[in-house]
Amino acid sequence: MVVNNKQQMSVGQVAKRCGVAVSALHFYETKGLIKSWRNAGNQRRYQREVLRRVAVIKVAQRLGIPLADIGAALQALPEERTPTAADWNKISDIWRSELDQRIIKLTQLRDQLDGCIGCGCLSLKMCPLRNPGDELAEQGTGPRLLDPD
Repeated sequence: MVVNNKQQMSVGQVAKRCGVAVSALHFYETKGLIKSWRNAGNQRRYQREVLRRVAVIKVAQRLGIPLADIGAALQALPEERTPTAADWNKISDIWRSELDQRIIKLTQLRDQLDGCIGCGCLSLKMCPLRNPGDELAEQGTGPRLLDPD
């Protein structure tokens, strides 16, 4: 890959500019969210456009968007250019809908929390938080929840 030296950035430069750890950049790269190449000294180099991609990743993570969804959204963007406002609008429209659904669910859970206080989790059949609609009954009798949370 031939890139103008002024557009090349080391992993340390990208980390500093983005306010993330070098290990985070390596992680994003292993997940296919960003790309680098190696120079003659076998050091990672990034195009300047990676700064915007990392910004999009960080905003999405702050919103609670799973990395798989972030990756899917970034795959729709051209790798060789900075994401534009139009790109962000398309992505944010999808995520806005998902966030709206999550807000509705969280609001319902919050509102049901008061009713849960008195139960002491002694009745999984009735618990709207741990077993909404007695969904576990569909799996048969006996213990179903093996995880400690």
